Amino acid sequence: MTHTLLNAVRQYADAHADSLGIAQTPIPGMFAIRATSLSELMYAINRPLVAIVVQGGKRVTMGSDTFDFGAGDSLLIAADVPTVSQITRANLGVPYYSFVFELDPAVIEPLAVEMRAVHESSGCPVRVDPTEYEVAEAALRLMRMIDRPSALPVLKDQLIREFHYWLLAGRHGAAIRAFGVTDIHAQRIARAVALIREGYTQPLRVEQLAEVAGMSPSSFHQHFRTVTSLSPLQFQKQLRLIEARRMMLSEGSPASNAAYAVGYESIQQFTREYGRLFGSPPVRDIKEARSRMSIAA
Repeated sequence: MTHTLLNAVRQYADAHADSLGIAQTPIPGMFAIRATSLSELMYAINRPLVAIVVQGGKRVTMGSDTFDFGAGDSLLIAADVPTVSQITRANLGVPYYSFVFELDPAVIEPLAVEMRAVHESSGCPVRVDPTEYEVAEAALRLMRMIDRPSALPVLKDQLIREFHYWLLAGRHGAAIRAFGVTDIHAQRIARAVALIREGYTQPLRVEQLAEVAGMSPSSFHQHFRTVTSLSPLQFQKQLRLIEARRMMLSEGSPASNAAYAVGYESIQQFTREYGRLFGSPPVRDIKEARSRMSIAA
């Protein structure tokens, strides 16, 4: 891992990070992340992405698999799967920094064909490996380019393609090919996932999702669970609950407001399902989370 990538990520994140420590760049799907203290547990259903840690440490859990990693490592999430994460090494003097890039299926598919990449089974869609030099250098070139706005329209697509190339050519390649939309079923499920994400506050219509995926309802259910580890209803439910928790924790929204905002019509149902996912009812969970964050700060 080069110090130059750390310097580039640190400079951008320090200048642009929001209250959650996320600094969005002018390149869609590319972020710099900063944290100055240990974090609360963070629940998410991420889009497929790669995160290069350049300082500090983090823990990510998917199902029964737990990954601890730090500077010099790359986390790959190669499918829309639920994860729980926590920043485990960070303080005001030595913050946590990472470079995050959401994988682009439109870039991966033609690259894999051109590279004559062989589809392999790679097991868990979440994995951690040492960051390869070529991947870190490609990430650095992307970070440097955002300081030169005139270069973005000319070089952006070329550098994004190069970044994906080195990922496919390296240790993460098999996982990206197996779960990263080069499979026909994963492509179809990805279309349905996008539709759920776009309208997660609305009632779920499985028949419409199956139609978008070009599958029968029974086949759609089977392949959706294979790709995401959840049923469509569970996927939507977790999106709703995760967003409601974010609203309460970050924006101070009352539980009832958050519940209605994400699509719940019954506060009782919201409270029951919230407790199943996060282990405590909303008011108690948020109070305890704020207390832990206050102690960590």
